[in-house]
Amino acid sequence: MVGPTPATHKTPKAAALAGIVFALLMLAAFAILLQAIEPRLSDKGGWAQAKAHAVHFALQLIPVAGVSFLWFIGVLRDRLGPNEDKLFATVFLGSGVLFVGLIFVAAAATSSILFAAEDPAFVDSPTFKLARSLTYDLTSVYAMKMAAVFMFTASSMIIRTGFTARWTAILGYALGLTVLLASQSVSWTLFLFPIWVLTVSVTILVRQWRLTDPGTVACDDTSPPPFVPET
Repeated sequence: MVGPTPATHKTPKAAALAGIVFALLMLAAFAILLQAIEPRLSDKGGWAQAKAHAVHFALQLIPVAGVSFLWFIGVLRDRLGPNEDKLFATVFLGSGVLFVGLIFVAAAATSSILFAAEDPAFVDSPTFKLARSLTYDLTSVYAMKMAAVFMFTASSMIIRTGFTARWTAILGYALGLTVLLASQSVSWTLFLFPIWVLTVSVTILVRQWRLTDPGTVACDDTSPPPFVPET
């Protein structure tokens, strides 16, 4: 029997590393933004001048995080190969791409607020309220709903294919439901999606290390068999 090629070893590691980079950068960006920007109902716009440098730094992290997330999706799909179910794969890819696109648009809108806030009169204008509401809704409502859908579909793919530990799928369902119901009203739910991606990525990395360690190969016999689509 021919053993795995080097590419089969590198693919899950690449997915795990990309997921870890995405999660750490998004956690850092969200932490900085939530610390700097006031809640929407009480936001007077002072952060756009007093904390502009911190917000600008957080916004610079988001494009790198988005590219890492797209790489995470790509290498996972490559890993699944013919075991990938077309229905789940479509929703998995679509929700992931929409999440990245919405986050990018929200970041660009926030950056435009920083630029416009160089005029002190801007924060008292209706335009500020419009831009602020736009960035809030893009992030907390639309992007995070797509993140919840991504967690649901990715968790279903974990159950069907067993490419990582099944408990991460249960965690994904729980966190996805929390995000779906509360993202627009509870700010800390922003952290749940990157935390779940970080958990899945670390689990993939640990499992891959066990598979490549001769002393631990036998310990992985309990992993579920690959999903074989019905003919």
